[in-house]
Amino acid sequence: MNKTDGIKIICKNRKAFFNFEVEDTFEAGIVLLGSEVKSLRAGKVNLSDSYAKVIDGELFLVDAHISPYEQANRQNHDPLRQRKLLMHAREIRKLLGKTAERGYSLVPLKLYFKNGKVKVELGLAKGKKAYDKREAIRKKDERRELERMAKYRER
Repeated sequence: MNKTDGIKIICKNRKAFFNFEVEDTFEAGIVLLGSEVKSLRAGKVNLSDSYAKVIDGELFLVDAHISPYEQANRQNHDPLRQRKLLMHAREIRKLLGKTAERGYSLVPLKLYFKNGKVKVELGLAKGKKAYDKREAIRKKDERRELERMAKYRER
């Protein structure tokens, strides 16, 4: 959990950058229950298969798994419930227009605390094709090999 300028990162969605080409990012607040915030502080969250969508002019985070808080017995939350995201109406309309275009999605990139409030960084993303993913893996392997060779030369 990194801490920079009052920001404490809870969780990053590493799969998002592999599966999508992120074009733009947005910050949104999120409506949570008390037991959900406690679970977030413990780092028990998974964003890998989640996405955001607009329903009746409101933005919701879907399929984000926040594990139940173990000390909250009867007052616990549903781990996969839809959570409302807080943005200005004009920003939501702008996102709705962009996601209506073919191939664009709203993907959560990271979840973090900012001045005591939980925020979500959303990315306006376009899905990568299989050959783009293979290209990314190839570049990553080449970079790793070059680093390995440079380290070997230093000896």
